[in-house]
Amino acid sequence: MMELRLLSRAAPVPLNVFGRPMKNKRKFERALNIIRASFSRVPLMLFKNLVFHRLPAEWTSTAADLEGQLAGRTLQPCGPFEMSSRGWVPVTSGGRLLHTVNQHHMIALGENQKLLPGSIIRQVAQERAELQAEEQGFPVGRRQMRDLRARVADELRARALTRRRVTRAWVDPQGGWFAVDAAGISRAETVVETLGDTLGSFAPLAIETERSPHAAMTSWLLRGEAPTRFSIDDDLELQTSDKSKTIIRYTRHPLDGKEIHAHLASGKYPTRLGLTWNDRVSFVLTDKLQVKRLEFLEMSKDPAAGDDVDPAEQFDIDFAVMAGELASLLRDLWHALGKEPAAAADWPARSKVA
Repeated sequence: MMELRLLSRAAPVPLNVFGRPMKNKRKFERALNIIRASFSRVPLMLFKNLVFHRLPAEWTSTAADLEGQLAGRTLQPCGPFEMSSRGWVPVTSGGRLLHTVNQHHMIALGENQKLLPGSIIRQVAQERAELQAEEQGFPVGRRQMRDLRARVADELRARALTRRRVTRAWVDPQGGWFAVDAAGISRAETVVETLGDTLGSFAPLAIETERSPHAAMTSWLLRGEAPTRFSIDDDLELQTSDKSKTIIRYTRHPLDGKEIHAHLASGKYPTRLGLTWNDRVSFVLTDKLQVKRLEFLEMSKDPAAGDDVDPAEQFDIDFAVMAGELASLLRDLWHALGKEPAAAADWPARSKVA
């Protein structure tokens, strides 16, 4: 009886897909957490990248005014002869166009784009050109082929499938920040341009610093430490200054060795550097002053921690924490690059939450 009791208390041995015992329990638990997270009802909205600017000093829009203007340009389906359309969409499914928490705003730009590869147009046009050549008794000429391709493109465009892409942006009237969750500048410029068309005028200010990002990153690497609340991680990209533009990448590699110093002494300069802010947010800083591969360390420890929280409430919690962390991170980064953050404290912040 004692032996049976002990067996009943033992933890079940995890099995793999073939029904055999798994040797690595830690891998099993990690996989289980990933599965739980994928089926979680809590929406995922944490930003992954940042292209950021300063809000114009004349920004005075209230939350109610801003949402009203966004409502004047919502995303519409593509017309029969349109390849794309842009407009504002609710930040969350069934939510509002302007999501506000603690005077931080989030907006979302939707873009519908029809999928019509040029190879398909050429293929269909060629098939019809062959039929037309048989009917008329001589090959299709250049002008006929051009007109045929135009007709085929118009016909297929009306029936093409549409892909939707959503880009979110964060507005911080109190701190004076405007940031787009975009990996590239062109996508962020699309958001800024559309917001300008919507509001009538919107011109965010470029970030001004006393030192360029690559000069600051070089200094940090030579010293072996970053300023204030930043620490250097183990990811680095170096580039030569000559015409060859040779690139050297280090991933999960210590950056405090003589090899790195030798590369810097030979004229190579950093274009990307992994950093962690306040042991809470890790990211990669680029020489274009962009933030990539954002990871909120405290918010990603337990994927199943918010299972018992209402999804809308969890979204507000995540947004509030993320906005607060990003505001402090950008202020410290601005200071680390040689710009005193006093201007942020004196920001007009006349925008009010309705």
